[in-house]
Amino acid sequence: MEEQGLKDKTVKGVAWSGIDNVAQYAVSFIVSIVLARLLSPDDYGLIGIVAIFTSICGNLINGGFSDALVRKKEATDDDYNTVFIVNLGMSLLLYSVIFICAPYIAAFFNREELIALTRVSSVSMIVGALALVQRVRLTKRIDFKTQTKITIISYVISGVVGVTMALLGYGVWALVVSSVSGHVITTTLLWFFNKWIPKIRFSIVSFKELFGFGWKLMVISVINSLWKELYQVVVGKFYNPATLGQYTRAKGFSQLLSTNLTSIVQRVTYPVLSSIQDERERMIMAYRRIIKTTMFVSAIGMFFMGAISEPLIYCLIGSKWHDAAIYLPLICIVGSTYPLQAINLNMLQVQGRSDLFLGIEIVKKIIALGPLFVGAFVGILPMLYTDIIVCVISYFLNSYYTGKLLGYNSLMQLKDIAPSYGIAVLVAMSVWFLKYLPLSSWIILPVQIIVGVIVFLIVCKISRIHEYNEIVEIISPYIKRIKRK
Repeated sequence: MEEQGLKDKTVKGVAWSGIDNVAQYAVSFIVSIVLARLLSPDDYGLIGIVAIFTSICGNLINGGFSDALVRKKEATDDDYNTVFIVNLGMSLLLYSVIFICAPYIAAFFNREELIALTRVSSVSMIVGALALVQRVRLTKRIDFKTQTKITIISYVISGVVGVTMALLGYGVWALVVSSVSGHVITTTLLWFFNKWIPKIRFSIVSFKELFGFGWKLMVISVINSLWKELYQVVVGKFYNPATLGQYTRAKGFSQLLSTNLTSIVQRVTYPVLSSIQDERERMIMAYRRIIKTTMFVSAIGMFFMGAISEPLIYCLIGSKWHDAAIYLPLICIVGSTYPLQAINLNMLQVQGRSDLFLGIEIVKKIIALGPLFVGAFVGILPMLYTDIIVCVISYFLNSYYTGKLLGYNSLMQLKDIAPSYGIAVLVAMSVWFLKYLPLSSWIILPVQIIVGVIVFLIVCKISRIHEYNEIVEIISPYIKRIKRK
């Protein structure tokens, strides 16, 4: 009964978290398609440059406190108030730094308009800091239903704002105002639904405890963000904002599934696995089940997206994004491993080994210098090929210590996910060559989708892969419930 209760709790959490992410990305995706047709790659490149700094600062503001609060079984009001004060103070400090440095950022990239863009966009850091503790409180209760409501409302309203401004000819400012308004609406709704009012109460004891665990995660987040944004720096500096726009659009498409799925898994499994961190056998079983099911979805979904990249992008945002269609398949190969990488590192956090987490990330980033140098001095495509090699090395580093701690090593994991990657390759190959048919992309894309789905279902039925049956078993009750309604 206890095991079933954990499964139900996890499934409900995944369901609502999934709806939350799907709603977020669906609305965002629809809006981005409209905006991509109205705006230029150069506009997206400018926003990509601004994101370099806001993303890194966002991780500094969090400071790992969110994860520390989620992991702590009995968080007190002092804990929440202390984290709120620290988050808000850091956001104000970092906004001041960015405001002062904006002219230097613009000079580095030789684009004067970046001064105003950076200063206005960075306001979202302060607004976002006001929401961090509110979101943590909902996450600890595994209340993703409320978060889903907030996501849908904020993304729809901010999306309408962005599209309206683009139609009125505001160009890149449509993206800026849409983003900032989205943060404002989200934060306002989190305060409204959560009903928690912070007090001006700072506890040194709480700070030391939470920061003692969280500072390593903060460093890890900053390193990850810095490395991710360094790709933007390399492309933006050594090429031009238009090329950066092509790259960020390709990344954006890949994140529809890879980042979305990874986020769902991290948000739900971290609090759930943390709640059974003292029950080793139970945790290992849950851990293995999560990896197999998640990678089934990730591998097949990402390989399929890569295989239909050209017709997909041409139909949705136009042929001016041709380079993005070339980059996308390579980015999808790397993106397919994101959930696996994240789950392995999640387990280190659950076990309280943020020290190992930090050490692994530092080693990985040293190795990741390779693709950056290739991108700067050879080209973007060679950089993406090199990134695949680094991704494989990173997996073995991520899984090595979780294998030692839990007895579920890299080879055992690879054996578990091999069938999923086998099906992914079969599905991708079955649709890849269809793009060479002398037909319009509007015809080729639906044909690819239909063929891919048919091949997928046939292979799953013949192979009787357990992960497929597991997913069908999970979603069947929800489908029946919808049909009854």
